[in-house]
Amino acid sequence: MALGRPMKKKINIINKKNNLTSEPNPSLVILRDNKAKWYLPETRREGYRNLHKINRYGLLYRSDLVLKLTTNFNKDIEKKPSVKKMTNHKYFCSLLVGKNQEILYEKYASDFSKSQPQTIMSITKMFINLFIGELLEKNMIDLNKNISHYLPDIGNGYASAKIQDVLNMNIDNSYSEDYTDPYTSSYLHESVIGWRLPKNLKDIENQEEYLNKIKAKKNKDLFNNSEFSHYKSANTDVLGLLVEKISGKPLRDWLISAVEAAGFEDALYMGTDRNHTPWIAGGGCLISRDFLRYGLLFSRKGQGVGNRKVGSASFIDQTLKNKGTKYLELKKNKFLYYSNSTMKSGDWIGHSGLGGQFLAVNLKTGIVASYFSVIDTPSGTDEKYKADMINMLDEIVNENY
Repeated sequence: MALGRPMKKKINIINKKNNLTSEPNPSLVILRDNKAKWYLPETRREGYRNLHKINRYGLLYRSDLVLKLTTNFNKDIEKKPSVKKMTNHKYFCSLLVGKNQEILYEKYASDFSKSQPQTIMSITKMFINLFIGELLEKNMIDLNKNISHYLPDIGNGYASAKIQDVLNMNIDNSYSEDYTDPYTSSYLHESVIGWRLPKNLKDIENQEEYLNKIKAKKNKDLFNNSEFSHYKSANTDVLGLLVEKISGKPLRDWLISAVEAAGFEDALYMGTDRNHTPWIAGGGCLISRDFLRYGLLFSRKGQGVGNRKVGSASFIDQTLKNKGTKYLELKKNKFLYYSNSTMKSGDWIGHSGLGGQFLAVNLKTGIVASYFSVIDTPSGTDEKYKADMINMLDEIVNENY
């Protein structure tokens, strides 16, 4: 027998299917009305305060420095009839009012606490105001350019839209956000960012892939023929993609800069897609005091702890001057407008969050009011309650304490 390398022993590998049993994740499976368990009316209150643990994908950001807050309660706030009404409502969770580094008012529902995180939903969108403002200040972006100028792979649902119009919720494409419709686009979008399971578990799609597939309406351009907002969360996600592409910096790095400027004491819990891209349109969760700190960062126009700075003071000022689109009629002939990824009225900017959240920041008085609640209607919407909530916050932040 010739000498040489030893013969390799042939190994037969047999793949056997195991007998492990499993079931779809009960928090994320669609139960009825095309909704996951956490968003059903009877479990939504619990779902909102646990969403940072329910979503399939997420990141956690903590600040090294914490903005110190002291209490200096103002009794005039608690005496307001609107405050009494809203803080005694069954939907109520928390209301905080602050200025500079003082807490002027702080109240929690009996089943809520200072340490309890809750989803801020679409109030997450306000981060984009900071990021776009910073790009403008560095002359890296032109808001009059079309989206496709910076994102050549975007579909015809956004390609010809001007960036400024996307910032103002001023385009009309096929993406829908009508929460009274169980099959609206924004519900179907949830599987991309892990708020529900896709029909086929193998159908994994990341945020960029999803956004690039959004189409224009058939035989129609993207022009908004009305003076009213066409509210679409996908708009903000496209802007997040834009920020990444223009800057060459991941969105998660932009977010940690904002967190470290705001000086959160707990964490920003951020939902993401499977590739860890933050869901900038609505993925944030905060405790109530950090929710206030988020607003205080805007009241300081981006000036942060440790001499840090995010955003652009001039762009925040311009947000108030910008015409925007009419989002909601608060009272007869008094409107809330959508401008530069925020909502505005008079001297304040802010944002609403689906299901009963709102943040209001008066740029003139420096007063910030943050409100958590959970609406338990089937759709998570209640237009009268929403108007009452915003009018209360409008009343609070328009006074100087």
